[in-house]
Amino acid sequence: MRRLIADFSLSAVVAGFVAVLVGFTSSVAIVFAAAQALGADAAQTTSWIWALGLGMGLSSVALSLWYRQPVLTAWSTPGAALLAATSGVGLAEATGAFVFCSALIVLAGLTGVFERVMNRIPQAIAAALLAGVLARFGLDAAGAVKSAPLLVGAMTLAFLAGRRAWPRYAVPGALAVGVTVAVAQGRLALERLDFAWAVPVWTAPQFDLQVLVGMGLPLFIVTMASQNLPGVAAQRAAGYATPVSPPLVLTGAFGVVLAPFGGYAFNLAAITAAICMGREAHEDPARRYTAAVAAGLFYLAAGLAGGAVVALLQAFPRELVLAIAGLALLSTIATGLAGALKDEAHRDAAALTFLVTLSGLTLAGIGAAFWGVVAGTVALLVQQSRPGGSR
Repeated sequence: MRRLIADFSLSAVVAGFVAVLVGFTSSVAIVFAAAQALGADAAQTTSWIWALGLGMGLSSVALSLWYRQPVLTAWSTPGAALLAATSGVGLAEATGAFVFCSALIVLAGLTGVFERVMNRIPQAIAAALLAGVLARFGLDAAGAVKSAPLLVGAMTLAFLAGRRAWPRYAVPGALAVGVTVAVAQGRLALERLDFAWAVPVWTAPQFDLQVLVGMGLPLFIVTMASQNLPGVAAQRAAGYATPVSPPLVLTGAFGVVLAPFGGYAFNLAAITAAICMGREAHEDPARRYTAAVAAGLFYLAAGLAGGAVVALLQAFPRELVLAIAGLALLSTIATGLAGALKDEAHRDAAALTFLVTLSGLTLAGIGAAFWGVVAGTVALLVQQSRPGGSR
């Protein structure tokens, strides 16, 4: 405990807050849509936020403290999108599919299959994958200038000045300036706040074979390919050799336990984790785990307070969230691109991985992160192959 207290810093706490701010505001609407598509009422939807916040918070804190590395978890955003597009499936049957999906994640961790696959992906491809996943946030931040030039411009200037004068506090400074400008412009929607503790609602799972195959299996596939894969890539690109299989087992176990309350799928985070792994969280990589711990505590608060914290996070202007995410990820994007392109032998394959991932391509319900790795790996195999099949 003494070490944890000594390692904490303002920059780490702010990085954790920004990670949760970005995580919630960027996709909580998709989670709401998923719950409603499955017939959840208001109380059950609030229970989803309780379960997801609890699962992400506890797993992030536990893993980060255990490994003393920034390990952040998240809900499966592509999984929520898949659920939101579902029709004709009741909440009880869907809950059975959630349990099935999480059990498969536990199995993937126990067998070590996923870790062995990740160990075979070249570092250049992993770095390009991370850069491609994160670059979208940089582009969105730049695009936000069009609708809020004063807000985004002031935040950018504060960030650049901070990088020169007080590097550890560049992101907190930019966030403070952004909030100040938003308040001055009357753009903080605080009137929607209504504090109330979330109450968990139990939904007994029903296991229907057709739903398990038609929903549970695709949910597992998109969670592993579109979430856990870039999550591991983010860790490795940041220089952290965190084991892969034990976190999978833990996130899967949380999913099995919390599925009846709305915890449909948990996985390793990539985008929000990158915020906690960058220099802005702390200059010392060995102390950046505290940013993930802080994020976990904020996730716990969001889950326990339910709709009130979600409303607070959604009170921030969209442009402020886009700008702070892009600025917080700037150095990580640059590091990913540098790592992807430094080796000339892997440069073409890495560039292809980056472009396919950045494109947002979705095929067979699987997101661009997976197809980026496929494209880069195929390119690498073709480049390294020799006439006659020798290698």
